[in-house]
Amino acid sequence: MARRTSADAYEFLRQELLHGALMPGERLRVADLNERYRLGLSPIREALMRLTSEGLVSWESYRGARVPDDNLEEFRDMIRTRREIERLCLTKAIELGDANWEAEIVRSFHVMSRTPFPDPTDSRETTANWERCHRQFHYALVAACGSDWLLQFWNTLADQSERYRKLRLFRTGADESRQLDAQRDHETIMEAVIGRDVAASIDLMDAHLIKTEEAISKLLKPKREAETEQG
Repeated sequence: MARRTSADAYEFLRQELLHGALMPGERLRVADLNERYRLGLSPIREALMRLTSEGLVSWESYRGARVPDDNLEEFRDMIRTRREIERLCLTKAIELGDANWEAEIVRSFHVMSRTPFPDPTDSRETTANWERCHRQFHYALVAACGSDWLLQFWNTLADQSERYRKLRLFRTGADESRQLDAQRDHETIMEAVIGRDVAASIDLMDAHLIKTEEAISKLLKPKREAETEQG
């Protein structure tokens, strides 16, 4: 077996956190992760420290690393912040984007539209593949914004969105109406952006993210209510 590096371990664990088997609240013991994934003790330690700095892993004194718990208030704060960043990124991208930017949006939409929409019964790799295509499309929309800082913030918020959206993909069915609704959303956003309609692009993206907020909030509310009753 080829020797794993910290970069290999980082990318593998990152994908497991965003799309795979590592779920909210799970303890991340280095020895257990090495037994499970055979990545090497040192690469896993370094990867966990990097993922901690990105907010994808929580680190507590005397308890070590774990997957962050899902939290309704944190999720709502995050998705509303992302909506603000999307407005900035889309406005600048529409102003600065060229024909190559438009072509990448069309290409990534085409690939995503031909990728099977995930269902809880699918393999995790099938779900992860759709998420990668979905991420590429959304990134293509904002890629021409002209600011590395904005894109860094966008990517951080997109990671957190995927972490929460995983809960929805694994817990609810992908009925045909939901799939068609998502496809229609993405297509109308693409058309508005390529048409250089800033106001429509912002409104459509905002509505798209609000749908995600509402759907995931419904999943998280019962847990918060149970915790309130116990408290």
